[in-house]
Amino acid sequence: MNQDSQLSEDTDRDDTRPILIIPYMWIGDFVRNHTVVRVLKERWPNRPVDLLTTSLCAPLVDYMPGVREGIVWDLPRSRLAVGRQFGLAKLLRKRNYGTALVLPRTWKAAIAPALAGIPERVGFVGEFRFGLLNRWRWGEKKLPRFIDKNAALAQPDGAPLPPEWPVPQLRVPSEEIARWRQANGLSAGAAVALAPGSVGVSKRWTYYPEAARLLVERGLEVWVVGGPAEKGLAQEIVAAGGPKVRDLTGNDLRNGVLAVAAAGVAISNDSGLMHIAAALGTPTMGIFGPTSPYLWAPLNGLAATVVQDKSVLSCQPCQSTICKMNDHRCMRDIAASEVVGIAQRVLREAGARAET
Repeated sequence: MNQDSQLSEDTDRDDTRPILIIPYMWIGDFVRNHTVVRVLKERWPNRPVDLLTTSLCAPLVDYMPGVREGIVWDLPRSRLAVGRQFGLAKLLRKRNYGTALVLPRTWKAAIAPALAGIPERVGFVGEFRFGLLNRWRWGEKKLPRFIDKNAALAQPDGAPLPPEWPVPQLRVPSEEIARWRQANGLSAGAAVALAPGSVGVSKRWTYYPEAARLLVERGLEVWVVGGPAEKGLAQEIVAAGGPKVRDLTGNDLRNGVLAVAAAGVAISNDSGLMHIAAALGTPTMGIFGPTSPYLWAPLNGLAATVVQDKSVLSCQPCQSTICKMNDHRCMRDIAASEVVGIAQRVLREAGARAET
């Protein structure tokens, strides 16, 4: 491959060829990939940027500045789905993309851009994708964080990593939040949003019902947010906290976005909703146990990173989805009263900033 034809050489700010990003489709990763959009728009301000998305993640695209359009196309995670790949390729071919950034390292993620004949198909070496990608990037193992790996693909080849990446940003119009509050019969006061779900049982803090009760005792309104998988847990939390706790879980991710955008503070496991809340600018508390805040905390920063500090656990962080030792102490030793105390402090600090 001729290095002179690399993506790094194409820095014409008048270039208007559209760019397609094929991101990871987990909600948190999808949000963090807005950094990739921002890096591309800084480099090529006149090139439209589209995101391939699933139906689940599609609502997020509406709140991502710099994204022209989301291409909704659901591909199964567990199989190749050749017919769906050809259908996607046909759709992409009509849009005349000049560049595709393939962020996942999988062979499957690179098939449709290659079938569509997108001229520049950029990605890291992985899973024998020779022929599917034609702009290889090396050195992925030297990049410690997930976001470094992704955003580096949007930089010129060989460019040093910046001290800080531009942070993901989700922007929700205030009038949309007001309509959502009215539709759900919610007051205009500050509420605490609890996001008890996550992918992986070991990342779930189990004291949300007690925390809801303590928050209500302190005069705060509580909203439980999440998907249909959290419905049963939301009912437990409502039962513990009483009528000032609202179950706002449901099938539409947009509802969760609006809830954490309207909340005064969000308390979340290491999950997609934590990344959404932080990207919206909502003061966010992330409860971490088996995962590393260094690797997986939002780039936007957290109002508070909550980890157990009562003992040194040799297994932490294990990055495992199921606890295999120490009886889940990395999460079990974080008390509800501790989390509620931090939440009250975060609310006070946010209120003080709003008054200045």
